Amino acid sequence: MADMLARGDVFAPDCPTRTILRQLTSSWGLLVLVALQPGTLRFSALRRRIRGISERMLAQTLTQLEANRLLTRHSLPVVPPHVEYSLTPLGIEAARRAEDLVEWIQVNLVEMRPDAGHDADAGTPQA
Repeated sequence: MADMLARGDVFAPDCPTRTILRQLTSSWGLLVLVALQPGTLRFSALRRRIRGISERMLAQTLTQLEANRLLTRHSLPVVPPHVEYSLTPLGIEAARRAEDLVEWIQVNLVEMRPDAGHDADAGTPQA
């Protein structure tokens, strides 16, 4: 039982793993992890890389990922202030896994689209 509590049980409704899973699998969480995989980026560079994310949502996502120890935030003592974000070792592992999922989605996009020419009821391609 102690091992189960230390490991977590994502299927248990009150397990903290659900909160972390929700944060990591949000579209913004995954994109931040994958965007930081090549290396450290400043806030503005991250925002440019992840087109369409608002400053507020990026800040919120970064805060959540930092709280989960997946990235570190480093403030540089310059004017105007610069903040850099880097993946932790745990974040690097999560980013690798996230990148695999993102790559799989990109490769299979046409197949998964509702208008891909499949019969929705039968799950087979239409003739």
